[in-house]
Amino acid sequence: MSANAQPHWADISESTSVAGVRFLCGVYRWLGRWPFRLCLYPVVLAHWLGNATARRASLQYLQRLHQFAPGTFARKPGVLTSIRHCGNFAETLLDKILAMGGRYPPERVTTHRDGVMRRVQQGQGGLIITAHIGCLELCQVLADSVPGFRLTALVHTAHAERFNRLLARLDPANGVRLMQVTEMGPATASLLAERVAAGEFVAIAGGRGPLPGGGS
Repeated sequence: MSANAQPHWADISESTSVAGVRFLCGVYRWLGRWPFRLCLYPVVLAHWLGNATARRASLQYLQRLHQFAPGTFARKPGVLTSIRHCGNFAETLLDKILAMGGRYPPERVTTHRDGVMRRVQQGQGGLIITAHIGCLELCQVLADSVPGFRLTALVHTAHAERFNRLLARLDPANGVRLMQVTEMGPATASLLAERVAAGEFVAIAGGRGPLPGGGS
């Protein structure tokens, strides 16, 4: 990377505070989601102000979305839209913790799963494409309600080790496994094909590509 090149958002190192995450989860547990948000947004604002790479990537994404899908926003996305965008991403961290601990309200999850059910009953696997800002861990709700459903979720955890160790402590006995993937090469593709052939599902974020400098 040249001296003038801007760093890629996927190269941002982790800034997770385990104590801070636990505090916010405690606020949610005892007071609910709105008090949680009131405590969360000052953190999000500080991160937005202090991380130029994340701020620039958010604005570029939102403005590109506005360009190709004009009805998405009432006006061209700016500072407030970008802060809300980062806030939505931060809220998914709470959803991940709740889902992995089996505490996410199942009534809040809507699934259209006829195709999945049919393949599970036939012993077949498949590929699930999710939104990049989504929460793969919510597939646990499906795993709990559909006997025989098994899922491998592809994640990149190189910059989120502390947060993922926090998730691992929950140690749920479920059919969802997280698989660390830094580069998508022939060996990884072969392994995933074997799992699908064995009747498992593989989930990957639609926006996930090889990391800069991580190979192809």
